[in-house]
Formats: sequence, C-alpha cells, structure tokens
Amino acid sequence: MEDDYYMSGDSEEEEDYYSFDPDADSLVGIEKEDSDPRWVSTKAPYSKVITEESLLAAQREDLRRVMDLLSVREHHARTLLIHYRWDVEHLVAVYVEKGKNYMFAQAGVTVLEFVDLDPPESSCAVMCNICMDDVPAKDVTRMDCGHCFCNNCWTEHFIVKIKEGQSKRIMCMAHQCNSICDEAIIRKLVSVRHPDLAEKFDRFLLESYIVDNKMVKWCPSTPHCGNAIRVEIDEFCEVECSCGLQFCFSCASEAHSPCSCLMWELWTKKCQDESETVNWMTVHTKPCPKCYKPVEKNGGCNLVSCICGQSFCWLCGGATGRDHTWSNIANHSCGRYKEDSEKKAERAKRDLFRYMHYHNRYKAHADSFKQETKLRETIKEKVSNLEAKDSKLRDFSWVSNGLCRLFRSRQALSYSYPFAYYMFGNDLFKDEMTKKQREIKQHLFEDQQQQLESNVEKLSKFLEEPFDEYSEEQVTQIRMQVINLSVITDNLCKKMYECIENDLLGSLEFTIHIIAPYQSKGIEKAEELSVGWSAQANNKNRSQKAADQSNERGQASTSGTSDESLELSRKRAKKGNSAGSVFDLNLPAEASHANS
Repeated sequence: MEDDYYMSGDSEEEEDYYSFDPDADSLVGIEKEDSDPRWVSTKAPYSKVITEESLLAAQREDLRRVMDLLSVREHHARTLLIHYRWDVEHLVAVYVEKGKNYMFAQAGVTVLEFVDLDPPESSCAVMCNICMDDVPAKDVTRMDCGHCFCNNCWTEHFIVKIKEGQSKRIMCMAHQCNSICDEAIIRKLVSVRHPDLAEKFDRFLLESYIVDNKMVKWCPSTPHCGNAIRVEIDEFCEVECSCGLQFCFSCASEAHSPCSCLMWELWTKKCQDESETVNWMTVHTKPCPKCYKPVEKNGGCNLVSCICGQSFCWLCGGATGRDHTWSNIANHSCGRYKEDSEKKAERAKRDLFRYMHYHNRYKAHADSFKQETKLRETIKEKVSNLEAKDSKLRDFSWVSNGLCRLFRSRQALSYSYPFAYYMFGNDLFKDEMTKKQREIKQHLFEDQQQQLESNVEKLSKFLEEPFDEYSEEQVTQIRMQVINLSVITDNLCKKMYECIENDLLGSLEFTIHIIAPYQSKGIEKAEELSVGWSAQANNKNRSQKAADQSNERGQASTSGTSDESLELSRKRAKKGNSAGSVFDLNLPAEASHANS
C-alpha cells in the first residue's frame, strides 16, 4: 500500500518534467517548470550581486533616477537617497503625496540655492562668525543654504564629523540650520589638509548604498568575498552569493526557513549557551548549603556529603549532622511536603526533555544532510558506470534531480523542528492560542511533518542503493521511484510551508513572524549586476510618470499619506534587464548624464 502511494501519478509526464542537463549540480534548470504555474513562485526574489567594481554603477543608477525626476544636482540626490535609505520608490511616493518642498525640508536639502546679489570683492575682508576673525573673501565658502564661514572653520568642522563617522550627512555649522553641506566642497577642503580623510569620506558615501539600504546587504562570508547582494522584491528571502554562500537576507545568518529570524536567533543562542546544562543540573543535582557547589547523588541514602565536608539532606537540601538512622537524620527532620520546590523541579525536567526531543531530531536531520552531501561524488561515479554500460537508458538526470530534491527537503525538515519548538511552546506565543487550539494546530503540523519525513527517508534510501550494479529493469524501477518521490517531497514541502504561513503564523494577532518563501528550484543564486543605458531609459520613463502624477495632483498636498502611496513605498519594482554599454566609472554621474 505504501509503495502504491509514492508510485502514483503519470510516469511519462513526470519523466518529461525532470529531463534536463544531467551534469547540473543544483536544481536550477528543470525544464517545463516555468510553463507550469504550480512551480512558479511569485514571491521568489530577484537578486543581484554587487561587486566592488559595480558598486559605483549601482549607486549612480539610483542617483540618476532622482536627478532626472527632481532636476537636482548629484549631491542633493545623494542626500535625499541617504535620508530615505536608498528607497527610490518610497522617495517617489513622498514626492507625489507631499511635494518637493516638504521632501527637501525633511532631508535637509535647500530647495533654492542662495544667490548673493552683492558678492564681496576678493580683496575685501570678511568676518567669520565662528572664529570671529577677518579673512579675505577668497578664503571663505558659502553653502547652498546661504551661510558663509571661513575655510579653516569649515575644514575643522568637516574633519571632526568625518572622524565621528557622520560623513554621510554633515550639516551646516550655523545655529539651527539643518541643511546638508555640499560633498564637493567637503572633499575639496578636507583633501588639502588630510587627503586620507577625504578618501575615507568618499568611501563612506559609496558604501552608504549598502549600509543604509535595506534592500542591499554585505555577503556574510568569512573571509569576506567583497560582494553585496541586492534584492528587488522582498527582503524576507534566502539568497546565494556568487561565492557560493547561502544565507537569509533578512538577518544575514545561515538560511533557516521555515524558521523565522527571531526563532532562529533564539534557537542558536539556546544551543550555544549553557541554559540546558543549567536545566540538567536543576533536575539532577542540588546545591551544597555551605559552599553552594552542585552535588549529584550517587547512592540510595538521602544523607549526602559535599567535597567540602558538609552533610545535608537530599530531600530538602538542609544542612545536617553526620548521623543517620532509620527514623531520622541527626539534627534534622523533613517530612513536610513543599509544593513549590517540587513543581519547579518537575517543570525544569519537563522543559529539558521537550528541548532534547526537538534538538535531537533537528541534529539528526542536520547530520543526515552532511552525510548526504557526500553522495554527490558517489552519484557521479554511479552515473558514469551506468553510461559505460550498453543500455537503452541514456538519460540519468533523474539521479541528480532526486539528489538536489533530497538536499532541499532535508534542510526544510531539519529547520522545521526549531520552528515547532517555539511555535507550540510558551516562549513566544503563550497568549496567541488556547491550549486546545495549540493542540489542534500542533497535530496538523506534525502530520505534515511526519509525511515529509517518511518520504524523505525513502528518497534517501533509493539514492543510496548501488543501482549501477543492478539490471536495466531494476534501474528503471528505481528511476520511477526516485522521480515520484522527488515530486511528492516537493509537494509536501510546499504544503508544510503553506500550513506555516497561513494556518500557524498567519493566524497570529499580536506578533508578526515572516519566513522566507519555499522555492522548488532551491535558493536563488544571485546574478552579477550590470547597469546599462536601457535600464537608464526605463528609470527615466518611471521618473517622468511619477512627475506627471505629481503635476496632476498639484503642490497642494494633504497632511496624511494615502493607502496607495504607502503601498507604493513598500513595493519594489522589478528592474528590466540591462543591456548596451556600461557607464564610464571614471566620469562623475553628472558628466555621464550630460554625455548621454
């Protein structure tokens, strides 16, 4: 009956479904997946690798969008983007709803540059309101806000701010002036006295695209590969860097779905610290009343002795004399029931056993995953042996497909145990569910988990078979088993994720836990970012459309933000594929824009 279950289905259809390059190392190119809507994940992130060489081009792409939309200079565009954490869509939403003046005031950008109708002659002396010295007019600098101070005071101000790590948003020195200083002026003045600080300033501005951008993060590889990852759709996802490291984009730890980031953080901390050692000591030891060291009982007598020489009663922990009779212990008698201490010990024991239940299963599947990764070389050897035989079977892609499906399902199964530990415990969701509701949901989840576990073990068993030594008929049978089990485990993974997202986490009222979506093809490998003129044209069209919307609404903006604008600020538009010549990185953004 069990065999009928995982042998069910149209074998020819499943055979065609799994036909692709047998040399593929990961489940990234299954034919017909994209044509079948069941296998298309609408939540899959569109990720890009930003290398050291492409970082400047990626930053200029967003700078040019804002410059085209608002007709501002580069340093004003950068100030706006840093203020709005490089979220161009949110910036556009604020511009459409609130208008340019409001947006500039919030970001510290001067809307209209100060124009001095009667500038002082270069030979004249001007008093600096900071140092109160008279300096030549050629040695003073005026910012966009109109405040003018001597170059020496400006330079000292800039140096202090750069050393304090505030170089991304250096404000004017004038009292109660929130205007952001021109980065070109900062660079010019600081480089005269401290060229190294000027380079540090430029590096801070460049890396702000990663540090201040919630949709871009450094790859957490050790040693660091130098890459950053940018996602376009959803920050709650799992990605793979070009260096091969797979990680959770939201918390930058290892990929851990279906655990939420908070669950995984608590679980790793629980596994690393000595909390469970303390629980074991609470259950199996008692402190000496003299030196307070933990003492473990190794005999049947309830009069125990510590290494310090103190004797005490094991039943209640009270200090005693050295005599012990059938009726009592010298200088001590403890026949009274103490409910609190007994309940505390029982609770600690129950919590310890519960933790060990989930930890043992999590560790077992994690160890199985490590052992099964060694199957890759063995599988290649088996396939080579089969190809060397004179057989009608020539396509062995089902082997590599089944192995990749085994890896993906085993990982999901392993991380499902930490999820269950917190989902059905009292640490996070004590007030979210009644006891009866918790039991119903736990049984629902454990049924799906058990089905997945059973089929994963069957798939593992068939892949470990020495099928290269079998007859052609036996190989055909194993082939059908592996194909069917691959489809079944994938469907069961999907159902388990749907159960978690909809029935478990989706029903929470007081807390929000978001998990990375399940991806049948495996964790998406980020592609290298290339910024071209076609992307620039698309961005210009989007910026012009936003400007037209703003003109229709007029500058009379309302105080509240509409639901549509809030939704716009949350969504990430998927960028088109870039083509054509790339930017000249040796030119500033304004010069590149002028040449276009």
